[in-house]
Amino acid sequence: MARTHLAITVELVHGVHTGNLWPRPGRVLIAARTATFEQLGKAIDDAFARWDHNHLHEFTLADGTLIIPVRWWDGEEPERSLDGATARLGRLRSGEQFAYTFDLGDNWQHLCTVAAQRADPLETLGIIPDKPLPCWGWGDIPDQYGRRWDGDDGSSPMPKTPTGWLTSRQSCPGGDPGGRGQPRHLLTAARSATAT
Repeated sequence: MARTHLAITVELVHGVHTGNLWPRPGRVLIAARTATFEQLGKAIDDAFARWDHNHLHEFTLADGTLIIPVRWWDGEEPERSLDGATARLGRLRSGEQFAYTFDLGDNWQHLCTVAAQRADPLETLGIIPDKPLPCWGWGDIPDQYGRRWDGDDGSSPMPKTPTGWLTSRQSCPGGDPGGRGQPRHLLTAARSATAT
């Protein structure tokens, strides 16, 4: 297949729970030029481990064009804006940079950069995706709400390290009783193979 898709590097720059991030965690997404900005936004949120998508978001292009869903316009189209459900990625050019902000309250800001060369989705992903998909990534992804453990309210002390299952020398239930962290069926197969 030819190089028909865009490769878009997305770096997380800032969030209210983290401040400015350096080094920046990032993801590279492969997307057809026919994909919409709304589809790209969902793919970015998924790639950055956001489970609550019920927040306002927007793209800002280098020329100042704002891309947001028309359902948020409340009857009045903001000046220099496009509907994210219909605006297509084909308007982006090689090397172009633009911004994506998720959750306008928590202000998760991303710098997006279109690669200089187009990508071959079969070579990169092994499939031709019907929506933008991540193909590469790096860095620690902060929790959407800044939580560090289940039940973190932002003011409670860090819970104590647990004892029992899934500590440093144990595995999931059914794991190796010898403490090697290998499931029993894998150890049995390995021992059988070496015994012959």
